[in-house]
Amino acid sequence: MKTIAILGSTGSIGTQTLEVARANGDIRVAALAAGRNIKLLERQIREFKPRMAAVWEEKDAKELRASVADLQVEILSGMDGLKAVAVCEEAEILVTAIVGMIGIVPTIEGIKAGKDIALANKETLVTAGHIIMPLAKECGIRILPVDSEHSAIFQALNGEDGRNIDKILLTASGGPFRGRTWEELKKVRVEDALKHPNWAMGQKITIDSASMVNKGLEVMEARWLFGTGLDQIQVVIQPQSIIHSMVQFSDGAVIAQLGTPDMKLPIQYALYYPQRRFLAGERLDFAKIRSITFEDPDPETFKGLAYAFEAAKTGGSMPTVFNAANERAVSKFLKRQIGFTDIYEIIRYCMDAHRVIDMPDVKQILDTEQSVYELIESRW
Repeated sequence: MKTIAILGSTGSIGTQTLEVARANGDIRVAALAAGRNIKLLERQIREFKPRMAAVWEEKDAKELRASVADLQVEILSGMDGLKAVAVCEEAEILVTAIVGMIGIVPTIEGIKAGKDIALANKETLVTAGHIIMPLAKECGIRILPVDSEHSAIFQALNGEDGRNIDKILLTASGGPFRGRTWEELKKVRVEDALKHPNWAMGQKITIDSASMVNKGLEVMEARWLFGTGLDQIQVVIQPQSIIHSMVQFSDGAVIAQLGTPDMKLPIQYALYYPQRRFLAGERLDFAKIRSITFEDPDPETFKGLAYAFEAAKTGGSMPTVFNAANERAVSKFLKRQIGFTDIYEIIRYCMDAHRVIDMPDVKQILDTEQSVYELIESRW
């Protein structure tokens, strides 16, 4: 029996993690944390019977306490609640599926408490990789990637010496706007951007995929996860989303991980690693696959990818600026307050305005995030 805790249980990754738990029957859920979807969280509590659950707002916690008064579950709120879930004594694995830099502090607490981290929160490594990876090594815990691309690389490296990596080939579908011009991107509506051709994901990551900012964030993650230089990471468009990523080794061999676009596969692989389990679902039928094609990305049109490489090369607090600016810009786009290409303009403006802090600590990372939000609100 494996015991897990989940930060972000009502989101896309969180709900699919619970699907994996439901299907296998030997995963116990000790603690759950969610944002404001307390109706769904209540259903999860009733089904999986965690001993602890947390929400962000205390008023939501009060409502939830009343709703589950018949159950033996402790309901907490705020950052203290997230940290309590992260260090829950029974849990062996902490699934970090919460969106945003709010996940950094509880992830650090989980690592210090000796939990293996099933990592689905991009911001943790993008902004604090220089803190997280040394801490994980010091505490002797494993960072198990849940992103499909990073899981693919992780699987390709299984049994290999990471020092033999020549190049990581990080694949991208290209999103719904692959091949579009800059003028066409200016006319994009929210509904258009939420129609990903291959993957079912939450709204934020779907928009990030459409802008290719998501791939830039994944580049930053990959450098920390696999200890490579930025010049060893190449983004390749693979529109069919059959090849989830590849590793080229020093002898020229390339190992790829292929599969259908189903996030439950990397989730389950992380939870049971190094064991593989049966997973129900569609399988690739190579007799019916007529072609697997590749293209170069277009960073001049999809500027987020170029800005991400720039932020990563600059280092220090600049990846935090890139991430925070995108996060707030996407929120504004989803509220129809700005256009699609304004996302890039906001990122550029914030990066140009920032004075870099080398090796920022957690407080400096969170302060930088807040200053970026204030800068955006003062102009847009």
